[in-house]
Amino acid sequence: MAKLMSKGFGFHNLHGISYFPNKSVNISCLPSLKLSRSDFYGSRLAINEGLPKRNPQVEAFSPQMNVGIRKAQKWWEKGLQPNMKEVTGAQDLVDSLLCAGDKLIVVDFFSPGCGGCKALHPKICQLAEMNPDVQFLQVNYEEHKSMCYSLNVHVLPFFRFYRGNEGRVCSFSCTNATIKKFKDALAKYGTDRCTLGPPKGLEEKELLALAANKDLSFNYTPKTEEEPVPLASQEQVKETTPNIESPLPLPLPITKAKQLGSANKAYATSGR
Repeated sequence: MAKLMSKGFGFHNLHGISYFPNKSVNISCLPSLKLSRSDFYGSRLAINEGLPKRNPQVEAFSPQMNVGIRKAQKWWEKGLQPNMKEVTGAQDLVDSLLCAGDKLIVVDFFSPGCGGCKALHPKICQLAEMNPDVQFLQVNYEEHKSMCYSLNVHVLPFFRFYRGNEGRVCSFSCTNATIKKFKDALAKYGTDRCTLGPPKGLEEKELLALAANKDLSFNYTPKTEEEPVPLASQEQVKETTPNIESPLPLPLPITKAKQLGSANKAYATSGR
């Protein structure tokens, strides 16, 4: 045993191998060593240090705790309703407006660092829940600065209302103090009504501004105006009209015929 201690050896335990270097080791200082065999020559030593056994239930519970930890929601992601959607780009905004049909669309321009936007967000979510037929589109100003610049949006929070073929019906900025303006717009333009024609969406000049913005991947082909039909001149009308024969002379009026008859009688009595 003393020979093994001088050369250095290792013990197998529950946590791996405990190695002792080439130093003199006092066996009495080892914690409760229990040797399984009395023969030490050329064989391994199994040592039980009396450590507590592992609990498999605790080990199985640890990964579940790691999975249960979720990323904290941002303030504009809290309280969202099924009729609320965040816009991903210019094309998404244009398509959402054109595919809305006769539904009222509210476009909400906000910024994560805007205190007024953060304070107003819970009330906007409540109004969205109270008006499930209205579609709310959220535009993050920090992520879409170039698009907001092309749409002339420079004040936050800012709202635009769109409805069917009427296009944009109103736009304004409001806060918690002026939330009545938002409610009045919902009551005015959110009523059931039928409009003829396809949805208008953004104005023509706004679409052209988005297409001209090099920072955006948005393409738009301007609408071609219909050429007016030229009116035919009087000479062309005369050439196209067919030649009609002149009609027979109309009979004279009765009064004029009586006058001629009396004149013939006068000539006859005078012998002419």
